[in-house]
Amino acid sequence: MEHVVVVGSSLAGLRACEVLRSGGFAGAITVVGAERHLPYDRPPLSKKFLAGEWDVDQIALRKPDALGELQLTFRLGAGATALDTVRRTITLADGGVEQYDGLVIATGASCRRLPNQPALAGIHELRTLDDAIALRTDLGSRAVPARVVVIGAGFIGLEAAATARRAYGCAVTVLEGLPAPLVRALGPDMGSAIGSIHGDQGVDIRCGVQVATIEGNGTRVSGVRLGDGSLVDADVVLVGIGVVPNTGWLVGSGLELRDGVVCDATLNAGAPGVYAAGDLVRWPNGLFGEEMRVEHWTTASEQGAAAASNLLAVSRGEEATPFETVPFFWSDQFDARIQYLGRGGEHDEVRVVAGSVQDHRFMALYGRNGRLRAALGVSMPKMVMPMRRLLAERATWDDALAFAAERAV
Repeated sequence: MEHVVVVGSSLAGLRACEVLRSGGFAGAITVVGAERHLPYDRPPLSKKFLAGEWDVDQIALRKPDALGELQLTFRLGAGATALDTVRRTITLADGGVEQYDGLVIATGASCRRLPNQPALAGIHELRTLDDAIALRTDLGSRAVPARVVVIGAGFIGLEAAATARRAYGCAVTVLEGLPAPLVRALGPDMGSAIGSIHGDQGVDIRCGVQVATIEGNGTRVSGVRLGDGSLVDADVVLVGIGVVPNTGWLVGSGLELRDGVVCDATLNAGAPGVYAAGDLVRWPNGLFGEEMRVEHWTTASEQGAAAASNLLAVSRGEEATPFETVPFFWSDQFDARIQYLGRGGEHDEVRVVAGSVQDHRFMALYGRNGRLRAALGVSMPKMVMPMRRLLAERATWDDALAFAAERAV
Protein backbone atom coordinates (compact mmCIF):
# COMPACT_ATOMS: atom_id res chain seq x y z
CA MET A 1 0.00 0.00 0.00
CA GLU A 2 1.66 3.17 -1.27
CA HIS A 3 -1.11 5.77 -1.49
CA VAL A 4 -4.03 6.30 0.88
CA VAL A 5 -6.75 8.80 0.03
CA VAL A 6 -8.89 10.22 2.82
CA VAL A 7 -12.07 11.82 1.48
CA GLY A 8 -13.25 14.27 4.13
CA SER A 9 -11.12 16.91 5.82
CA SER A 10 -12.83 17.13 9.20
CA LEU A 11 -12.26 15.30 12.49
CA ALA A 12 -12.72 11.68 11.37
CA GLY A 13 -10.49 12.17 8.34
CA LEU A 14 -7.77 13.90 10.34
CA ARG A 15 -7.75 11.17 12.99
CA ALA A 16 -7.42 8.58 10.23
CA CYS A 17 -4.35 10.41 8.91
CA GLU A 18 -2.77 10.60 12.35
CA VAL A 19 -3.25 6.89 13.01
CA LEU A 20 -1.90 5.97 9.58
CA ARG A 21 1.30 7.82 10.42
CA SER A 22 1.56 6.62 14.01
CA GLY A 23 0.90 3.08 12.75
CA GLY A 24 3.97 3.22 10.52
CA PHE A 25 2.51 4.09 7.13
CA ALA A 26 5.20 6.01 5.25
CA GLY A 27 3.48 6.31 1.87
CA ALA A 28 1.56 9.23 0.40
CA ILE A 29 -1.64 10.45 2.05
CA THR A 30 -3.97 12.75 0.11
CA VAL A 31 -6.82 14.49 1.91
CA VAL A 32 -9.76 15.56 -0.26
CA GLY A 33 -12.14 18.16 1.17
CA ALA A 34 -15.14 19.98 -0.28
CA GLU A 35 -14.51 22.93 2.05
CA ARG A 36 -11.60 25.28 1.51
CA HIS A 37 -10.60 25.27 5.17
CA LEU A 38 -8.02 23.10 6.91
CA PRO A 39 -9.52 20.76 9.55
CA TYR A 40 -11.41 22.66 12.25
CA ASP A 41 -13.56 21.79 15.25
CA ARG A 42 -17.33 21.94 14.69
CA PRO A 43 -18.80 21.98 18.24
CA PRO A 44 -17.72 25.59 18.98
CA LEU A 45 -19.52 26.84 15.85
CA SER A 46 -22.85 27.05 17.70
CA LYS A 47 -21.32 28.28 20.96
CA LYS A 48 -18.08 30.21 21.52
CA PHE A 49 -17.40 30.91 17.85
CA LEU A 50 -20.96 32.01 17.18
CA ALA A 51 -20.84 34.20 20.27
CA GLY A 52 -17.71 35.96 18.99
CA GLU A 53 -15.60 34.72 21.91
CA TRP A 54 -13.37 32.58 19.66
CA ASP A 55 -12.04 33.20 16.18
CA VAL A 56 -10.96 30.94 13.33
CA ASP A 57 -7.50 30.13 14.65
CA GLN A 58 -8.96 28.96 17.97
CA ILE A 59 -11.10 26.26 16.38
CA ALA A 60 -8.33 24.72 14.27
CA LEU A 61 -8.09 21.01 15.10
CA ARG A 62 -4.29 21.06 14.84
CA LYS A 63 -1.68 23.79 14.69
CA PRO A 64 0.18 24.21 11.37
CA ASP A 65 3.35 22.56 12.69
CA ALA A 66 1.44 19.46 13.77
CA LEU A 67 -0.27 19.20 10.39
CA GLY A 68 3.07 19.64 8.66
CA GLU A 69 4.57 16.71 10.54
CA LEU A 70 1.92 14.41 9.05
CA GLN A 71 3.17 15.14 5.52
CA LEU A 72 -0.28 15.31 3.98
CA THR A 73 -1.28 16.55 0.55
CA PHE A 74 -4.49 18.57 0.83
CA ARG A 75 -6.88 18.97 -2.08
CA LEU A 76 -9.42 21.40 -0.67
CA GLY A 77 -12.35 23.20 -2.22
CA ALA A 78 -13.07 20.41 -4.69
CA GLY A 79 -15.01 17.54 -3.17
CA ALA A 80 -15.26 14.01 -4.51
CA THR A 81 -17.94 13.36 -7.12
CA ALA A 82 -17.51 9.64 -7.90
CA LEU A 83 -15.84 6.46 -6.67
CA ASP A 84 -14.76 3.53 -8.84
CA THR A 85 -13.86 0.62 -6.56
CA VAL A 86 -12.68 -1.54 -9.47
CA ARG A 87 -10.17 0.92 -10.88
CA ARG A 88 -9.64 2.35 -7.37
CA THR A 89 -10.11 5.94 -8.46
CA ILE A 90 -11.87 8.98 -7.03
CA THR A 91 -13.09 11.75 -9.32
CA LEU A 92 -13.08 15.30 -7.95
CA ALA A 93 -15.31 18.27 -8.65
CA ASP A 94 -12.47 20.09 -10.43
CA GLY A 95 -12.04 17.19 -12.87
CA GLY A 96 -9.03 15.70 -11.12
CA VAL A 97 -8.67 12.00 -10.42
CA GLU A 98 -6.95 10.36 -7.46
CA GLN A 99 -5.77 6.76 -7.60
CA TYR A 100 -5.73 4.95 -4.26
CA ASP A 101 -4.47 1.73 -2.71
CA GLY A 102 -6.40 2.40 0.50
CA LEU A 103 -9.40 4.68 1.04
CA VAL A 104 -11.07 6.19 4.10
CA ILE A 105 -14.48 7.74 3.42
CA ALA A 106 -15.26 10.50 5.92
CA THR A 107 -17.48 12.95 4.05
CA GLY A 108 -19.83 13.52 6.99
CA ALA A 109 -23.27 15.04 6.50
CA SER A 110 -25.02 18.19 5.31
CA CYS A 111 -27.94 20.13 6.72
CA ARG A 112 -31.41 18.94 5.84
CA ARG A 113 -33.59 21.66 4.27
CA LEU A 114 -37.28 22.37 4.42
CA PRO A 115 -39.38 21.53 1.36
CA ASN A 116 -39.50 24.61 -0.91
CA GLN A 117 -37.18 26.54 1.42
CA PRO A 118 -36.86 30.03 -0.11
CA ALA A 119 -33.58 31.74 -0.96
CA LEU A 120 -34.00 34.79 1.26
CA ALA A 121 -31.37 36.79 3.13
CA GLY A 122 -31.51 36.01 6.83
CA ILE A 123 -32.21 32.28 6.45
CA HIS A 124 -29.31 30.25 7.80
CA GLU A 125 -28.15 26.74 8.51
CA LEU A 126 -25.30 25.84 10.85
CA ARG A 127 -22.93 23.07 9.89
CA THR A 128 -19.77 24.61 8.45
CA LEU A 129 -17.39 27.40 9.38
CA ASP A 130 -18.78 29.52 6.55
CA ASP A 131 -22.31 28.94 7.90
CA ALA A 132 -21.22 30.10 11.34
CA ILE A 133 -19.47 33.19 10.00
CA ALA A 134 -22.60 34.19 8.06
CA LEU A 135 -24.89 33.71 11.08
CA ARG A 136 -22.50 35.49 13.44
CA THR A 137 -22.25 38.43 11.06
CA ASP A 138 -26.03 38.63 10.74
CA LEU A 139 -26.60 38.57 14.50
CA GLY A 140 -23.77 40.92 15.37
CA SER A 141 -24.28 43.62 12.75
CA ARG A 142 -27.54 45.00 14.11
CA ALA A 143 -28.20 48.12 16.15
CA VAL A 144 -31.19 46.36 17.71
CA PRO A 145 -31.11 42.66 18.68
CA ALA A 146 -32.69 40.42 16.08
CA ARG A 147 -35.89 38.47 16.40
CA VAL A 148 -34.60 34.94 15.84
CA VAL A 149 -36.67 31.90 14.95
CA VAL A 150 -35.00 28.49 15.21
CA ILE A 151 -36.79 25.72 13.34
CA GLY A 152 -35.98 22.43 15.06
CA ALA A 153 -35.29 21.81 18.75
CA GLY A 154 -32.29 19.53 18.30
CA PHE A 155 -28.93 20.08 19.94
CA ILE A 156 -27.50 22.46 17.33
CA GLY A 157 -30.71 24.50 17.24
CA LEU A 158 -30.89 24.76 21.03
CA GLU A 159 -27.21 25.65 21.36
CA ALA A 160 -27.58 28.39 18.76
CA ALA A 161 -30.77 29.60 20.47
CA ALA A 162 -28.95 29.88 23.79
CA THR A 163 -26.05 31.74 22.15
CA ALA A 164 -28.34 34.16 20.30
CA ARG A 165 -30.21 34.89 23.52
CA ARG A 166 -27.22 35.27 25.85
CA ALA A 167 -24.53 36.75 23.58
CA TYR A 168 -26.70 39.01 21.42
CA GLY A 169 -29.81 39.63 23.54
CA CYS A 170 -32.09 38.32 20.80
CA ALA A 171 -35.75 37.47 21.24
CA VAL A 172 -35.66 33.76 20.36
CA THR A 173 -38.49 31.43 19.39
CA VAL A 174 -37.83 27.73 18.83
CA LEU A 175 -40.34 25.76 16.73
CA GLU A 176 -40.53 21.98 17.04
CA GLY A 177 -42.96 19.56 15.46
CA LEU A 178 -42.55 16.85 18.08
CA PRO A 179 -44.12 17.05 21.57
CA ALA A 180 -40.86 18.07 23.31
CA PRO A 181 -37.31 19.17 22.46
CA LEU A 182 -34.75 16.43 21.84
CA VAL A 183 -37.37 13.67 21.89
CA ARG A 184 -35.45 11.32 19.60
CA ALA A 185 -32.28 11.58 21.66
CA LEU A 186 -33.58 11.89 25.23
CA GLY A 187 -37.27 10.97 25.26
CA PRO A 188 -40.17 13.32 26.06
CA ASP A 189 -39.63 13.79 29.82
CA MET A 190 -35.91 14.51 29.70
CA GLY A 191 -36.34 16.56 26.53
CA SER A 192 -38.88 18.72 28.34
CA ALA A 193 -36.44 19.09 31.21
CA ILE A 194 -33.84 20.54 28.85
CA GLY A 195 -36.49 22.78 27.30
CA SER A 196 -37.28 24.25 30.72
CA ILE A 197 -33.68 25.51 30.96
CA HIS A 198 -34.37 27.65 27.91
CA GLY A 199 -37.77 28.75 29.18
CA ASP A 200 -36.16 30.09 32.35
CA GLN A 201 -33.85 32.21 30.17
CA GLY A 202 -36.67 33.74 28.14
CA VAL A 203 -36.53 31.49 25.08
CA ASP A 204 -39.99 30.72 23.70
CA ILE A 205 -40.08 27.01 22.83
CA ARG A 206 -43.20 25.91 20.97
CA CYS A 207 -43.62 22.17 20.49
CA GLY A 208 -46.19 20.28 18.45
CA VAL A 209 -46.30 23.00 15.79
CA GLN A 210 -45.89 22.68 12.04
CA VAL A 211 -44.03 25.10 9.77
CA ALA A 212 -46.01 25.92 6.63
CA THR A 213 -43.72 28.45 4.92
CA ILE A 214 -40.92 30.91 5.53
CA GLU A 215 -42.01 34.34 4.34
CA GLY A 216 -40.13 37.43 3.23
CA ASN A 217 -40.60 41.03 2.18
CA GLY A 218 -38.68 41.21 -1.07
CA THR A 219 -35.26 39.68 -0.58
CA ARG A 220 -35.17 39.40 3.24
CA VAL A 221 -36.90 36.95 5.57
CA SER A 222 -39.74 38.45 7.61
CA GLY A 223 -41.35 35.55 9.44
CA VAL A 224 -42.38 31.92 9.69
CA ARG A 225 -45.97 30.94 8.90
CA LEU A 226 -47.26 28.02 11.00
CA GLY A 227 -49.71 25.34 10.05
CA ASP A 228 -52.51 27.04 12.00
CA GLY A 229 -52.06 30.20 9.94
CA SER A 230 -50.30 32.27 12.60
CA LEU A 231 -47.11 34.19 11.80
CA VAL A 232 -43.97 34.30 13.94
CA ASP A 233 -42.09 37.49 13.04
CA ALA A 234 -38.39 37.00 12.36
CA ASP A 235 -35.35 38.96 11.28
CA VAL A 236 -33.19 35.82 11.30
CA VAL A 237 -34.24 32.20 10.79
CA LEU A 238 -32.05 29.20 11.55
CA VAL A 239 -33.17 25.92 10.00
CA GLY A 240 -31.93 23.10 12.21
CA ILE A 241 -33.94 20.03 11.27
CA GLY A 242 -31.16 17.47 11.18
CA VAL A 243 -28.61 16.31 8.64
CA VAL A 244 -28.34 14.04 5.61
CA PRO A 245 -25.24 11.84 5.12
CA ASN A 246 -23.04 13.00 2.24
CA THR A 247 -23.30 9.86 0.12
CA GLY A 248 -24.48 11.28 -3.21
CA TRP A 249 -21.01 10.98 -4.70
CA LEU A 250 -21.03 7.25 -3.90
CA VAL A 251 -24.12 6.42 -5.99
CA GLY A 252 -23.03 3.89 -8.61
CA SER A 253 -19.93 2.84 -6.66
CA GLY A 254 -21.40 -0.51 -5.64
CA LEU A 255 -21.28 0.35 -1.94
CA GLU A 256 -24.49 -0.19 0.01
CA LEU A 257 -26.08 3.16 0.83
CA ARG A 258 -28.91 3.31 3.38
CA ASP A 259 -29.10 6.56 5.33
CA GLY A 260 -25.31 6.45 5.28
CA VAL A 261 -22.63 4.02 4.11
CA VAL A 262 -23.38 0.51 5.37
CA CYS A 263 -20.24 -1.04 6.86
CA ASP A 264 -19.39 -4.28 8.59
CA ALA A 265 -18.28 -4.42 12.22
CA THR A 266 -14.71 -3.44 11.28
CA LEU A 267 -15.90 -0.33 9.35
CA ASN A 268 -15.09 -1.88 5.99
CA ALA A 269 -17.51 -0.40 3.45
CA GLY A 270 -17.88 -3.54 1.33
CA ALA A 271 -14.95 -3.14 -1.05
CA PRO A 272 -11.29 -4.11 -0.64
CA GLY A 273 -9.25 -1.40 1.03
CA VAL A 274 -12.26 0.88 1.56
CA TYR A 275 -13.20 1.94 5.10
CA ALA A 276 -15.48 4.65 6.43
CA ALA A 277 -15.67 6.84 9.53
CA GLY A 278 -17.79 9.58 11.02
CA ASP A 279 -21.36 10.80 10.65
CA LEU A 280 -22.16 8.80 7.50
CA VAL A 281 -21.20 5.36 8.87
CA ARG A 282 -23.90 2.79 9.57
CA TRP A 283 -22.42 -0.25 11.29
CA PRO A 284 -23.35 -3.03 13.75
CA ASN A 285 -22.20 -1.93 17.21
CA GLY A 286 -21.76 -5.25 19.00
CA LEU A 287 -21.70 -3.58 22.40
CA PHE A 288 -25.38 -2.69 22.04
CA GLY A 289 -26.41 -5.45 19.63
CA GLU A 290 -27.83 -3.11 17.02
CA GLU A 291 -26.94 -1.28 13.83
CA MET A 292 -26.49 2.42 14.37
CA ARG A 293 -25.34 5.66 12.80
CA VAL A 294 -23.96 8.16 15.32
CA GLU A 295 -23.44 11.89 14.72
CA HIS A 296 -21.19 12.61 17.70
CA TRP A 297 -17.72 14.17 17.92
CA THR A 298 -16.29 11.37 20.06
CA THR A 299 -17.52 8.61 17.76
CA ALA A 300 -16.15 10.39 14.68
CA SER A 301 -12.73 10.63 16.33
CA GLU A 302 -12.78 6.99 17.43
CA GLN A 303 -14.00 5.72 14.07
CA GLY A 304 -11.38 7.66 12.15
CA ALA A 305 -8.69 5.99 14.25
CA ALA A 306 -10.31 2.55 13.99
CA ALA A 307 -10.83 2.73 10.23
CA ALA A 308 -7.18 3.65 9.65
CA SER A 309 -5.97 0.99 12.05
CA ASN A 310 -8.00 -1.72 10.32
CA LEU A 311 -6.93 -0.53 6.87
CA LEU A 312 -3.30 -0.90 7.95
CA ALA A 313 -3.89 -4.27 9.60
CA VAL A 314 -5.57 -5.82 6.55
CA SER A 315 -2.87 -4.42 4.23
CA ARG A 316 -0.35 -6.34 6.33
CA GLY A 317 -2.33 -9.55 6.25
CA GLU A 318 -3.55 -9.17 9.83
CA GLU A 319 -7.06 -9.45 11.25
CA ALA A 320 -9.23 -6.35 11.48
CA THR A 321 -10.79 -5.48 14.84
CA PRO A 322 -14.55 -4.93 15.24
CA PHE A 323 -15.36 -1.39 16.30
CA GLU A 324 -17.46 -1.21 19.45
CA THR A 325 -18.10 1.96 21.44
CA VAL A 326 -20.30 3.64 24.01
CA PRO A 327 -21.65 6.70 22.14
CA PHE A 328 -21.03 9.92 24.03
CA PHE A 329 -21.92 13.55 23.40
CA TRP A 330 -22.07 16.77 25.32
CA SER A 331 -23.83 20.09 24.81
CA ASP A 332 -23.46 23.47 26.52
CA GLN A 333 -26.70 25.44 26.74
CA PHE A 334 -26.73 28.56 28.93
CA ASP A 335 -25.10 27.42 32.20
CA ALA A 336 -25.99 23.75 31.75
CA ARG A 337 -23.45 21.13 30.66
CA ILE A 338 -25.46 18.28 29.17
CA GLN A 339 -23.73 14.90 28.80
CA TYR A 340 -25.22 11.73 27.39
CA LEU A 341 -23.72 8.25 27.30
CA GLY A 342 -25.05 5.17 25.57
CA ARG A 343 -28.01 4.41 23.37
CA GLY A 344 -31.45 4.95 24.82
CA GLY A 345 -34.77 4.14 23.16
CA GLU A 346 -38.45 4.93 23.32
CA HIS A 347 -39.24 1.84 25.40
CA ASP A 348 -36.62 2.50 28.09
CA GLU A 349 -37.40 3.02 31.73
CA VAL A 350 -36.02 6.45 32.67
CA ARG A 351 -35.22 7.18 36.29
CA VAL A 352 -33.71 10.31 37.86
CA VAL A 353 -31.16 8.96 40.34
CA ALA A 354 -29.40 12.12 41.55
CA GLY A 355 -30.06 15.84 41.78
CA SER A 356 -33.22 17.66 40.79
CA VAL A 357 -34.83 18.30 37.41
CA GLN A 358 -36.31 21.54 38.80
CA ASP A 359 -32.84 22.78 39.74
CA HIS A 360 -31.47 21.90 36.27
CA ARG A 361 -28.85 19.68 37.88
CA PHE A 362 -29.51 15.96 37.78
CA MET A 363 -28.60 12.54 36.41
CA ALA A 364 -31.05 10.09 34.83
CA LEU A 365 -30.46 6.48 33.82
CA TYR A 366 -32.13 4.62 30.95
CA GLY A 367 -32.75 0.87 31.25
CA ARG A 368 -34.31 -1.85 29.13
CA ASN A 369 -34.69 -5.61 29.58
CA GLY A 370 -32.67 -5.58 32.78
CA ARG A 371 -29.68 -3.74 31.29
CA LEU A 372 -28.35 -0.21 31.57
CA ARG A 373 -28.69 1.46 28.17
CA ALA A 374 -27.81 5.12 28.68
CA ALA A 375 -27.08 7.88 31.19
CA LEU A 376 -27.95 11.57 30.99
CA GLY A 377 -26.28 14.17 33.16
CA VAL A 378 -27.10 17.85 33.42
CA SER A 379 -24.31 19.77 35.17
CA MET A 380 -23.24 16.60 36.99
CA PRO A 381 -20.04 15.48 35.21
CA LYS A 382 -18.58 13.63 38.19
CA MET A 383 -21.72 11.52 38.39
CA VAL A 384 -22.34 10.78 34.73
CA MET A 385 -18.88 10.07 33.30
CA PRO A 386 -18.17 6.95 35.41
CA MET A 387 -21.28 5.42 33.85
CA ARG A 388 -19.37 4.93 30.60
CA ARG A 389 -17.40 2.09 32.15
CA LEU A 390 -20.61 0.42 33.32
CA LEU A 391 -22.11 0.71 29.85
CA ALA A 392 -18.95 -0.75 28.31
CA GLU A 393 -19.16 -3.66 30.77
CA ARG A 394 -22.84 -4.27 29.90
CA ALA A 395 -23.93 -3.56 33.47
CA THR A 396 -27.32 -4.71 34.66
CA TRP A 397 -30.03 -2.20 35.50
CA ASP A 398 -29.91 -3.13 39.19
CA ASP A 399 -26.12 -2.81 39.38
CA ALA A 400 -26.28 0.60 37.67
CA LEU A 401 -28.94 1.85 40.10
CA ALA A 402 -26.89 0.63 43.06
CA PHE A 403 -23.73 2.25 41.68
CA ALA A 404 -25.52 5.56 41.18
CA ALA A 405 -27.06 5.41 44.68
CA GLU A 406 -23.62 4.95 46.25
CA ARG A 407 -22.19 7.97 44.40
CA ALA A 408 -25.20 10.16 45.09
CA VAL A 409 -24.79 9.90 48.88
